[in-house]
Amino acid sequence: MAAPIDLELKKAFAELQAKMIDTQQKVKLADLQIEQLTRVKKHANLTHAEIAMLPNSTRMYEGVGRMFILQSKSEINSQLTEKQKTADEKIKELEQKKTYLERSVKEAEDNIREMLMSRRAQ
Repeated sequence: MAAPIDLELKKAFAELQAKMIDTQQKVKLADLQIEQLTRVKKHANLTHAEIAMLPNSTRMYEGVGRMFILQSKSEINSQLTEKQKTADEKIKELEQKKTYLERSVKEAEDNIREMLMSRRAQ
């Protein structure tokens, strides 16, 4: 009787370990993406602040590939604010994904603890 229980527990622990490793990798990836998006947001914010100090008649160019295109100040400002908004949205999505992953691992751990307690009670 003890052998099937041990096999069940062994299988459950192996599944939990695989899930933990996978989740930890996904959480690290989400953290890296959040860091990168935070840098993009900060860069856009700093650029926006620098551009705000320039007069409206200043010629501004946007880098596109290996060339530069003449743009108006308002167009560049709108592009920078759009970049900040998309970065904020993606950061929120990644934070939600991260909390979901952490919660799912916690639930799996609790399930195995519950299984151990029920086995000990028998």
